[in-house]
Amino acid sequence: MDPFESPDSPIEPGSDLVVDLEGYEGPIDVLLALARQQKVDLLHISILQLADQYVAFIAAARSLRLEVAADYLVMAAWLAYLKSRLLLPEPDEDDEPSGPELAEALAFQLRRLEAIQQAGAKVMELPRLGRDVFARGAPEGVKVTRIPVYDLSLYELLKAYGDQQRRGHHDLLEIAPTEIHSVDDALERLGRLLGRLPDWQTLVSFLPASLSGGIVFRSAVASTFVAGLELAKTGQLEIRQSGTFGPIYFRSQSKTG
Repeated sequence: MDPFESPDSPIEPGSDLVVDLEGYEGPIDVLLALARQQKVDLLHISILQLADQYVAFIAAARSLRLEVAADYLVMAAWLAYLKSRLLLPEPDEDDEPSGPELAEALAFQLRRLEAIQQAGAKVMELPRLGRDVFARGAPEGVKVTRIPVYDLSLYELLKAYGDQQRRGHHDLLEIAPTEIHSVDDALERLGRLLGRLPDWQTLVSFLPASLSGGIVFRSAVASTFVAGLELAKTGQLEIRQSGTFGPIYFRSQSKTG
């Protein structure tokens, strides 16, 4: 028996109990199927005709003594209310949506449900692995070709070259010892001359022979001057300077004072 048949059609006694209403998952599915029977675009369906068809469907189901779910009955009551809103004039100062607005909301839900069903049908038509297509028994390896691309500045390129060259050569840094004269050397040298300096002698005359210039000469002058101060502090040597930045003179401490 067609479940969408008019309720006026005779129902044979003892008909088999049908629980699955052709796979409908809810009243909105039934509404969509009834709307498709109008053979028009969902944008132009007649909500009044759709409501009548749904109420007839529920009446036919109840006439078969089926336990109709509550949501189907609620939908039937709501459609009857919607039909009355469409047929009767709209009341003044009504905060609820109007009849046409409710009808448009229902039509939108039907269009959305149809789009979802069509998308689901297209997904189910796609080839399935293990049924329509089959994987290879022995998977093939993937050959990967790598092409390096370097984006470097001239400084980075030269630095990389320098680092590579430095890693290949391990040269040891050797620092040659510098001949620096210490205060101890000057004390030893002046100590040998003590008692032999009755007259004043310049500091330069007490420097070692064959001195080179630069830091070696300056270290000899400084160490000899410091050694002279040490000997003068112990009373073994006298120091004299005639003027600012003038020459410095040394002589042995006189016993007469």
